[in-house]
Amino acid sequence: MPRLNENYLNLKESYLFSEIAHRTAAYAEKHPQQGAQIIRLGIGDVTKPLGKTVLAALHEGVDAMGSAETFKGYGPEQGYEATRNAIAAYYKRNGVNVDPGDIFVSDGAKSDTGNITDLFGPGNVILIPDPVYPVYVDTNIMCGNEVTFLNGNAENQFLPMPDPKQHADIIYLCSPNNPTGACYSREQLKIWVDYALQNNAVILFDSAYEAFISDPELPRSIYAVEGAEKCAVEFCSLSKTAGFTGTRCGYTVVPRELVFRSSTGERMSLNAMWNRRQCTKFNGTSYIVQKGAEVVFSEEGIRECQENIQYYKRNAKVIADTLEKLQIRFFGGVHSPYIWFECPNGMDSWSCFDYLLENIQVVGTPGAGFGENGRNYFRLTAFGTFEKTTEAMERFVTLFG
Repeated sequence: MPRLNENYLNLKESYLFSEIAHRTAAYAEKHPQQGAQIIRLGIGDVTKPLGKTVLAALHEGVDAMGSAETFKGYGPEQGYEATRNAIAAYYKRNGVNVDPGDIFVSDGAKSDTGNITDLFGPGNVILIPDPVYPVYVDTNIMCGNEVTFLNGNAENQFLPMPDPKQHADIIYLCSPNNPTGACYSREQLKIWVDYALQNNAVILFDSAYEAFISDPELPRSIYAVEGAEKCAVEFCSLSKTAGFTGTRCGYTVVPRELVFRSSTGERMSLNAMWNRRQCTKFNGTSYIVQKGAEVVFSEEGIRECQENIQYYKRNAKVIADTLEKLQIRFFGGVHSPYIWFECPNGMDSWSCFDYLLENIQVVGTPGAGFGENGRNYFRLTAFGTFEKTTEAMERFVTLFG
């Protein structure tokens, strides 16, 4: 009989979005007429199609695979040079210098934020904000790691800051944040970077929603902060930037300055370790997908992506304006596709989920799925169509007005 990884016994019975899908399907089966009216503003999946520039590049990649002269087999595990250079140029356009050799192209930020635990041994002090994207917590539980939670709450605008008295080895940060939509300022991130350097710690920084930031004063990368290249790994994704949720492409930046001592005193490079990990466990992102990803960062590609993002931000404003009208306290929705609101009438988040589903057939995400501090909050996404988002908010007014 094999010895199993019993850490899985410590996980919640099902992944958050699986439970949402189960409850929604059960309701629709029991109430087919109302089920046909369900509007889904829960899972953060996009609805706008890929841009024309990306589509043309994807077709070019497909055509290349049909000719012996241009056919591509196994590609570099780190990503094709053209893709990495395009990403580095995108950083530079935003005022940040990143070496293409520090960029690793992957099938998405979700995979990389989960797989990064391969680089770290047991016994680390791991700080993770609460509420938070569940993958950070679940992947650490799978490894048997203990997590110390940082309290995000209304008082600190869901942007927890470090406690100088608390030691840390690994720190997870997400900005703009999923689920709350909150965004750290440059000054706040500088405090985190200084704290990490003082503790000889690593920040795992998820910037999957950076393209939603419109204020030039807000950093779109942690590397916009001095010293971050000595303490931070950055994850990013084209899922929300360019609508690649089904196409699958992301990238992780692991600076070569990230060097630490082993227990025996040897110098170990996180860049070299991640490269070794990827070469062992990953065969690289599809050439076809990378052809599309490369042009995402072109001038025309960025323009097309921003058109879609502005569409989603328009949806977010519709939601925010409605909640403000109903005097329901909320966060986010400005530099993020997520709106995080306080459940009305003292409900907890799963009660709110059932209440919305049963009364107005609107599906969102219960805050409890993101941590203890989310138990009285609820997340809506702006990734639906404008028409459906508007209709959902009209139903909110009918229910809570």
